[in-house]
Amino acid sequence: MATVEVTTQNFEEVVSNNNVVLIDFWAEWCGPCRVFGPVYEKVSGAHPDVVFGKVDTEAQQELAASFNIMSIPTLMIIREGVVLYSQAGALPEKALVDVVDQALKIDMVEVHRQLAEAGAGAAND
Repeated sequence: MATVEVTTQNFEEVVSNNNVVLIDFWAEWCGPCRVFGPVYEKVSGAHPDVVFGKVDTEAQQELAASFNIMSIPTLMIIREGVVLYSQAGALPEKALVDVVDQALKIDMVEVHRQLAEAGAGAAND
């Protein structure tokens, strides 16, 4: 699947309508972003079950700010509405494939259980 542009207007729809969403926060002027872009695009083609989105931090400053993006490129993985991974820096292809594969293997039933327990614990404080 080709990458999709993610904006403030379509973010909720993209995340809620797809099980796994990778988001590349980038900008045109960013050298490492331009190097990472083709790698990101290539890996997206090998994972048709995953949405690979791109957020232009210059055009979508509010969206980038809502995730406290301080450095680009930043890669984020959201699965079933939960941010599983967020890290700045361009990854080589092999590392990106590995991160995607790891995200797909995570037991989301367990993640949601732990989040529910943490929320219940916070409510009782």
